[in-house]
Amino acid sequence: MDPILERYQALEDKVSLYTPNLDTRRLFEAFTYADTAHNGQLRKSGEPYIIHPLAVAEIVADLELDVDSIIAALLHDCIEDTDATHQEIAKRFGEPVAALVEGVTKLTQMQFVTKEEEQMENLRKMLMAMSRDIRVILIKICDRLHNMRTMEYQSPRKQREKSRETMEIYAPIAHRLGMQKLKWELEDLSLRYLDPVGYREIEEELAVRSSAHEEFLAGIQHRIQQRLEQEGIHCTIYGRVKHIYSIYRKMFAQSKTLDEIFDLYAFRVIVDDIPGCYNVLGCIHDMFKPVLGRFKDYIGTPKPNMYQSLHTTVIGREGIPFEVQIRTWEMHQTAEYGIAAHWKYKQGLANRKLGTEQEFEWVRKLLENQQDTDAEEFVSTLKVDLFADEVFVFTPNGDVVNLPAGATPIDFAYSIHSAVGNTMVGARVNGRMVPYDYALQNGEIVEVLTSKSAKGPSRDWLKIAKSNEARNKIRQWFKKERREENIATGRTAFEAELKHVRIPLSAVTSDEVLPHVLRKVRLGTLDELYAAIGYGGTTAAKAVARVRDELLRLGRLQAEKAAAAARTTAESVIVPGSTAPSTNTPKRTESGIVVEGLGNCLVKFAKCCTPVPGDPVIGFITRGYGVSVHRQDCPNADPSRRRGEEAARWVKVAWVESSLPAYRTSLEVSAKDRDGLTLDVAMALSSAKVKVSALSARAQPDGHAIVNIEVEVRDKTELDAVINRLNNIQGVYYVARASGK
Repeated sequence: MDPILERYQALEDKVSLYTPNLDTRRLFEAFTYADTAHNGQLRKSGEPYIIHPLAVAEIVADLELDVDSIIAALLHDCIEDTDATHQEIAKRFGEPVAALVEGVTKLTQMQFVTKEEEQMENLRKMLMAMSRDIRVILIKICDRLHNMRTMEYQSPRKQREKSRETMEIYAPIAHRLGMQKLKWELEDLSLRYLDPVGYREIEEELAVRSSAHEEFLAGIQHRIQQRLEQEGIHCTIYGRVKHIYSIYRKMFAQSKTLDEIFDLYAFRVIVDDIPGCYNVLGCIHDMFKPVLGRFKDYIGTPKPNMYQSLHTTVIGREGIPFEVQIRTWEMHQTAEYGIAAHWKYKQGLANRKLGTEQEFEWVRKLLENQQDTDAEEFVSTLKVDLFADEVFVFTPNGDVVNLPAGATPIDFAYSIHSAVGNTMVGARVNGRMVPYDYALQNGEIVEVLTSKSAKGPSRDWLKIAKSNEARNKIRQWFKKERREENIATGRTAFEAELKHVRIPLSAVTSDEVLPHVLRKVRLGTLDELYAAIGYGGTTAAKAVARVRDELLRLGRLQAEKAAAAARTTAESVIVPGSTAPSTNTPKRTESGIVVEGLGNCLVKFAKCCTPVPGDPVIGFITRGYGVSVHRQDCPNADPSRRRGEEAARWVKVAWVESSLPAYRTSLEVSAKDRDGLTLDVAMALSSAKVKVSALSARAQPDGHAIVNIEVEVRDKTELDAVINRLNNIQGVYYVARASGK
């Protein structure tokens, strides 16, 4: 028999085992349709392309999904890579199958400006389809798993790119769906290409010790089995060494060797019912010494992804610690295959629309939280939402609420309801009042105090809240309640940013340019753009960067700059007692700064705010050290300080052409503390091609980290590009310029 037909027959046999009255004719028709559509196409390995859809369908069948899912897996690349259409597939195999195939298909026909924008739209499309029918993401995960299994045929760049995307997006989604078996394999396969040396080191060390591991596992397993049989407990037991990525995280995050890994071994005890789980726990703690603080009851308090199990870490006579997980067979299936296994225990599933259950609510929340974001923010916040460690707290009624680690009472309030957050005036934790920025801990009881006379959230809450859900709801409140204020605030910020990069407002508002600019920022009017900046939906810097790109594309930027240069020779700064700018201002200085009213004088840049070309600046005449140049937003140059006795010492200064190749400035990065953060920062700076004068990082007690950087840049435009790259790093909360102290 033809090997491909033989492989199809094996797939059909596998599906028929769990599908009574399987329509084999329809399944075979889908196979032949895909085989014909992909005829002549080859994979990078040189195999016929149909091998890939068949392999994906086999993985889907391992999850025991329905026949429509198997057919969609066979056809999943037809719309994207062949002449097949949605209408044709719907006509031959039904609209549900066509919708699944469409959901898995990437947006190949659209043109995107950036790679981030393409990734964002593909992810958003997939998540929207997933919120309607969860089978879309299950097929997509199976598709990605087979691609990762055959990644050796791709180029090194493609290997790293796909592995990083798998680690940051698909493995976390598999985790949120409770599909631990697939998640582990995705992580291990990704690690193989992201850190081949580290992966190989662990793999080889495990291989060398495999006989010792097997001996230890068999010995413990036999002892547990013997004891439970004596107690009359019917069970299944097996042990394993933890998967490579799990070991890798512990070794490299905690700088440990394989010998120092605390829970290298894990045993599973599977019983028939929940009382049996707790009976087994008693026996295990009687046989081995439990490690304090290492017991977790996920049966009484399941994880959000439906995972249930008892976890305990114990130490045997050999002095080697190991973990024991105790669960029922239903819990075991859910732990291995997550949402797919969960369906097996639902009655009447065929009469229900898949993807409408409460367990998928997080998908819809994820989409709601990203509604008003641009490409870069969508991708970065999505990664944070998927990756965030969680904390479990209780309402006064005993309901469990899961939040991101480090969450505050503000996050808790908005997770209950927008109205609760908007009217919050305080919070109690375990009966005592706490500040808004209090970091909630596992198991605490949280009570939100509200008032009808509350004036709504503060803008400061955007900095305190840790969850994207809370920040989005706060922004929505400002968007709705303070539109006029938002427009005024946003207009001021937008025009100031335009001024920084020396683009006149008239360049944006002209009839020939404005429609293109608004299309670029995806808004209908200029007021909508101002309002978005005002309520925090976007930033002035991001909006102006998009405007600048569009002006460059239209070829209008240089013409506008020339016109602006004819109108003014330098950026004007209004200070009390200042005089009109000098008409014979020099065009070039050593420092890059010209001081109004003074001849050639000593100029130094204030270390408190480290200005660079493009920043609005002001000068202060020091005693014996010339003129100190500050950014206008520096606290040491606050307008209140420019009045009174020292008013005459504040002078107007302006940037002009300089012989200096670069200016040194300081940045502070606040991020979630994690392994590899400093390396990611260094790589971002390297890719920005800027000189780094100093870089230091320190961990904070609250799980955050602060990275201080000194870089040399030509002007503010280059500095903004560096800040933008740093903001895109996973886990970064904000990047701030140095300010006065």
